[in-house]
Amino acid sequence: MTTALDHLEPALSVRQVLTLERVLAGEPEVVAGAAQLDRAVRWVHVAEAPDVGVMLTGGEMVLTTGVLLAGDEGAQAEYIQSLHRAEAAAVVLGLGRAFPAPPDVMRRAAERCGLPMVVLHRPFPFAELTEEVQSRLVRRKFAAVSLSEAVRTSLTGLITAGAPLQRLLDDVAQHSACPVVVTNLAHRVLATAGERPAVDDVLRDWERIARQAGGSEGDGWIRAELGGRGERWGQILLCGYRGDTATGRLLADRAAEALVLHRMLAGNSAHTWEEQSAQSLLTDLVSGVVPARQLLPRARAAGLPVNRRTFVPLVVRDGDPAELDRVLRLLGLPGIVAELADGATAVLLSLARDQDAAVLTANFAARLTETVVAAADPRTDWDDVPAGMREARHVADAVASGVLDLPAVVRLKDVHLRGLIRLLRDDPQVQSFAERELDGLLCGAGEGLLAVLRTYLATGRNKSRTAQLHHVSRPALYRRLEAIQARLGVDLDDFEQAASVHIALLAHDAQQG
Repeated sequence: MTTALDHLEPALSVRQVLTLERVLAGEPEVVAGAAQLDRAVRWVHVAEAPDVGVMLTGGEMVLTTGVLLAGDEGAQAEYIQSLHRAEAAAVVLGLGRAFPAPPDVMRRAAERCGLPMVVLHRPFPFAELTEEVQSRLVRRKFAAVSLSEAVRTSLTGLITAGAPLQRLLDDVAQHSACPVVVTNLAHRVLATAGERPAVDDVLRDWERIARQAGGSEGDGWIRAELGGRGERWGQILLCGYRGDTATGRLLADRAAEALVLHRMLAGNSAHTWEEQSAQSLLTDLVSGVVPARQLLPRARAAGLPVNRRTFVPLVVRDGDPAELDRVLRLLGLPGIVAELADGATAVLLSLARDQDAAVLTANFAARLTETVVAAADPRTDWDDVPAGMREARHVADAVASGVLDLPAVVRLKDVHLRGLIRLLRDDPQVQSFAERELDGLLCGAGEGLLAVLRTYLATGRNKSRTAQLHHVSRPALYRRLEAIQARLGVDLDDFEQAASVHIALLAHDAQQG
């Protein structure tokens, strides 16, 4: 099988060769083809034969004194033409006895062909230049091979150790010293690696870069296809790679090989990385650790419409992410879906401003079976989305903790006091209030009484129902209620005191949950 190394030709550019100390000693002057100085020099060839072109294979820098061309302008023009046909990188003419000044015929022919032509104004031993360039090319080739093996060994070790995709990409970014992006075939970003500011710069301009990624490479943008068994399913890009292109291609190919192997060994479907991308984005939105403004380029690059949109944050308890994504596609609703912790699945809808968010959310919920959709109020400002995601998560938590008789789409107003307490559960003052009110029941024998108190308050202080649910007689329940009141120092028949204890208990349960 052909590998990237088979095509690896680490080269110096003509411009780089002309900056070598030994070359500078010859006082080089570019007299033609100055726009082509970034051509790659694969080898240096000293030749005086007029038909030198037949000896070349492309990419050579040809050194000559022109001794066999002097006095024959036709031969001079043909000489340049033969080098052009052979795709030589450049021609270097040592001025001296044959040509004391740059020959105008050769200069004009080289300019027409776009062939860099350099003259040396001081005598220069060509052998020194040949030795210098050849040794540098060999060292670059060896360095490229060493880098290839180092990357392969590192990535293989990570795969063997069961490292996640992100760890592999971090390693690739470290070796390439530039942002690394993995996309699907639609150029939607699935994963990134590299220094965060540089990655964000890439994602902010992703629309342009995505178009470029589908075309030819250039300016350090190097890509490699991801796929196997005749099927393509994505690509990896090195964005702004600063080394030589051949080495960059080698890095990209090595990374692509590792990613394909990682996917194959993990037995992942083609959509897994998309799910991981959505999960990372929505998790960061819910947590609020990363400012929303910093997440905007990631959302846009992931294919979520973000300009002049209405965002509807949803959380579905015990929902199947695959089913939710299928329903979104069926209804034609732009959005992303990701599984969060504790069996919750987050959905972020992105609707046009003229669409009815309430109706579309209801249509979405109606397509789901035996589940309740927790929704936050729509947001028109991206910066408000994290708060909306957290609100939807809190509503879903409140629903999970026992609220009954709810609509298919539940909002904060539907969970009343319990929903408010869920939102305030992390407030230090609320936590202090709960501990103070319930102090007598939070340890030791009081823990058993706490369950009785929870049922008694949840049933609206119905003693018969509480006794029935705890399988005790009414006299036994009375004794327990008396013990609870004594430990807490309250009268549960007093509405205000019972309400205070009930709120404290809701706060305690919310904190524990």
